[in-house]
Amino acid sequence: MLDQILLFVIALAANLLSALSGGGAGLIQLPALIFLGLPFGVALATHKVASVALGLGAALRHLKENTLERRFAGFILITGLPGVTIGASFILQVPERGAEVALGLLTIGLGLYSVFRPSLGQVYEPSHRTGHGYLVGGAGLFVIGVLNGSLTSGTGLFATLWLVRWFGLDYKRAVAYTLVLVGIFWNGTGAVVLGILGDIRWTWLPALLAGSLIGGYLGASLGIRHGNRWIKRAFEAVTLLVGLSLILR
Repeated sequence: MLDQILLFVIALAANLLSALSGGGAGLIQLPALIFLGLPFGVALATHKVASVALGLGAALRHLKENTLERRFAGFILITGLPGVTIGASFILQVPERGAEVALGLLTIGLGLYSVFRPSLGQVYEPSHRTGHGYLVGGAGLFVIGVLNGSLTSGTGLFATLWLVRWFGLDYKRAVAYTLVLVGIFWNGTGAVVLGILGDIRWTWLPALLAGSLIGGYLGASLGIRHGNRWIKRAFEAVTLLVGLSLILR
């Protein structure tokens, strides 16, 4: 019972923070699962399954706001899911340390980029909605999908900033797309692939799923209530923390 309570608290904190900033649940949840005794592959697969509940919790809140465009949502799924499948298929066979350090440095770069661009993501200004724009944007989402399927810590943050920077979304809309589509469908696909190729600690999932669902809903509610500037600051703080965590872990 104490283990289940601890897992619930970890999941609640990690996913509340992630739902507010648009990613980063792996900053707390994945290292915690490893610290509690799971091998990396088992911890990653278990975390992926639990992260689907984050997307469901956030979706319950964001769908009330009706901010998602169906065609654009379909585009994100079509371009990202193949990358997720590829990343999840190979991660269990490659050394993770070098990739984690590189990902950490890149994540810190994302945070600093947002810090030094005060107006970034504050206004909804759709851009690059042409053939060439969708081609480049889709390629970016594919690469982010590969990262999402392999190294889970903080890759949702990449999707959030890419949607803001390339497609001109404000932070509130970008976070909604990330939580619903990346949280449910990208992470769900990664969980299935990792579950087939590896193992999942099923006895830990009830507490993790409950914490992720509630944390996702509460974090999404905070983001909607406080708006783009608050979400931007949360995004910047989480990217810097995730980057440092990946480098120092």
